[in-house]
Amino acid sequence: MKVLISIDMTYHTTVLLHEGVDALKVNPDGVYVDVTLGAGGHSREILKQLNSKGKLFGFDQDADAVQNQPDDERFDLCFGNFRFTKQFLLAKGVEKVDGIIADLGVSGFQFDEAARGFSFRFDAKLDMRMNASQSKDAIQVVNDYEEGDLIRIFKRYGESGFAKPIVRKIVKERAEKRIETTKDLVKLVEAVVPERKVKGELPKIFQAIRIEVNDELEVLQAFLLQVPDLLKTNGRLVVLSYHSLEDRLVKHFLRSGNFDDVQEKDIYGNVLRPMDQEGKVIVPSDEEIEENPRARSAKMRIGVKR
Repeated sequence: MKVLISIDMTYHTTVLLHEGVDALKVNPDGVYVDVTLGAGGHSREILKQLNSKGKLFGFDQDADAVQNQPDDERFDLCFGNFRFTKQFLLAKGVEKVDGIIADLGVSGFQFDEAARGFSFRFDAKLDMRMNASQSKDAIQVVNDYEEGDLIRIFKRYGESGFAKPIVRKIVKERAEKRIETTKDLVKLVEAVVPERKVKGELPKIFQAIRIEVNDELEVLQAFLLQVPDLLKTNGRLVVLSYHSLEDRLVKHFLRSGNFDDVQEKDIYGNVLRPMDQEGKVIVPSDEEIEENPRARSAKMRIGVKR
């Protein structure tokens, strides 16, 4: 029997909780979507602002997170990846919604649960799957990917300056024995990266592998492309990201309507894009970062459907 995870700080401290929900400008009888349920912080705050006619749909592919779903008849959960937001809503007979919020990345619980293999702080099996039922995990990526593919992943997803020597070490070691634990991987990085730079390099390598395992950037792009069709006119999108790769995709999409930031204009010089970014990027206050250090990398952007 699975133990129910408490909805308090045991699971995850929701970043920019009130700022995120305030940015949605919740219509009490509107329809909203929280595509990353996590600890349920944003969802519960949205439900507080909905009346009996309002509706909230939630998404999460993590079985542990699903246990945090609100016990509320106005809430409907999809246990799955938010790349399928449009399909799920259409199956529920919903074509347009008033607002969507996405809190990207990995939850505090996922990082702190050693067995999930997300963190280099623990010695555990390399896993990093947000959806434990999928076949691809970190062991497969580290041991079975071609050398060139690993270098590309570490450079692109981790922005690592030591991608080549780290991958060469991985390829040499895995020829003798499969690399199966976080400790194994940490030792390989420590063997080729200068000691003074190891602390900064480990998060990059683990992030790169995690992104590849979960197809995070592809999922984000697929999701963003659906948003304009899902939102009503003046509907609102709120996205919280935690590294530059995610934030860049969101910023470019809101600014140009594509991910290459290529701006096409009409004959009057107006940029042809389905959404407008409202205001500037929002970051947590010093007080929030002090209380929750994981909030320090968060950036929130707001989009409004034209």
